[in-house]
Amino acid sequence: MTDIVDELKWRGLIALSTDEDALRKAFADDPVTFYCGFDPTAPSLHLGNLVQILTMRRIQQAGHRPLGLVGGATGLIGDPKPTAERTLNAPETVAEWVERLRGQIAPLLDFDGPNAAVMVNNLDWTQGLSAIEFLRDIGKHFRVNKMIAKEAVSRRLNSDAGISYTEFSYQILQGMDFLELYRRYGCTLQTGGSDQWGNLTSGTDLIHRVEPDAVVHALGTPLITKADGTKFGKTESGTVWLDPEMTTPYAFYQFWINADDRDVAKFLRIFSFRSHEEIEELERLTEERPQARAAQRALAEELTTLVHGAEQTAAVIAASKALFGQGELAELDGRTLASALSEVPHIQVAELGSVVDLFAEVGLVASKSAARRTVKEGGAYVNNVKVTAEDAVASPADLLDGRWLVLRRGKRNLAAVEVVAG
Repeated sequence: MTDIVDELKWRGLIALSTDEDALRKAFADDPVTFYCGFDPTAPSLHLGNLVQILTMRRIQQAGHRPLGLVGGATGLIGDPKPTAERTLNAPETVAEWVERLRGQIAPLLDFDGPNAAVMVNNLDWTQGLSAIEFLRDIGKHFRVNKMIAKEAVSRRLNSDAGISYTEFSYQILQGMDFLELYRRYGCTLQTGGSDQWGNLTSGTDLIHRVEPDAVVHALGTPLITKADGTKFGKTESGTVWLDPEMTTPYAFYQFWINADDRDVAKFLRIFSFRSHEEIEELERLTEERPQARAAQRALAEELTTLVHGAEQTAAVIAASKALFGQGELAELDGRTLASALSEVPHIQVAELGSVVDLFAEVGLVASKSAARRTVKEGGAYVNNVKVTAEDAVASPADLLDGRWLVLRRGKRNLAAVEVVAG
């Protein structure tokens, strides 16, 4: 067992805590049962959720027991968004998403041994609860003046959208989750993002009212920001999801490879399970030789392996190298090739034509004359083969997996052409 509070602080993972010293003592005295909740408001978790899952993994590795809660009940409502009401999803959809999210969380926790993880669903203790029981047994302990002071609620109250009673009640449901898990499993800690702090403390407040002798804690991780001002976990193509059908393993890998040098040290501490010494060495390399991108490569490989497995990661790394002339494109399987090329500029054509035309059409150069100049200067490549003739024509025999051409200008500028049936 390690001092997990110090570990989390070193990694920048503690933004808020109900009582840090008391929490440290609880961790030191006995194994702590703790939980984090995930609502199925989408068919997949994303990188923001991954922060929470990996924080659970760290605490478990320090000798404590995690409860992974996927909210089959709270997912039917959704916590209040800052700007507007959520669209309610059908119960059948939410039930399906519950299973998908459980399948993403489970591989990242350990379900064996004395501190084995447990997956729970808050629908188990809410679906049989009548409205009268809910109001008498749970609602009675909440004070409206405190509820409207919660940041998520107050922001909505002061907006044009307002807030429905349904979403206003969300914090009561989340508070009830902590109480139920305290009673059923002896759970004494809830973790979550600092933006959920109002919901987290709803649980501690409820337990203190109902079980006056209970000692319980809440811990909030910080909101992750990027140096360039853009939102963490977003790319030009949208949210980075954990589901490989929604964000391909190649795109997932590239997200970390493309991390800003100003951000990568922070990302390493938050996401990597490398030792302090290894992380500090990668931080040093980033300062001294940023062009090598050693930290980004280490992080990309570690996280892609953790989420998608070693086999997918090996395929992604092979594709990444091959696209830039450091491997054989023809050896890539069709699915990996397609997912990699979906992340670069690409066009679809019914039939192939001159290389100059294709370079201009896909946008690698500004015009056909610029394409000819690129060929003449030796900077044009098709499938990593240098184009030497300005009148070169691509043929079906050049296609990778029967449908792709990889075009490259210089060392780093990539694009693709996909041949589709007319």
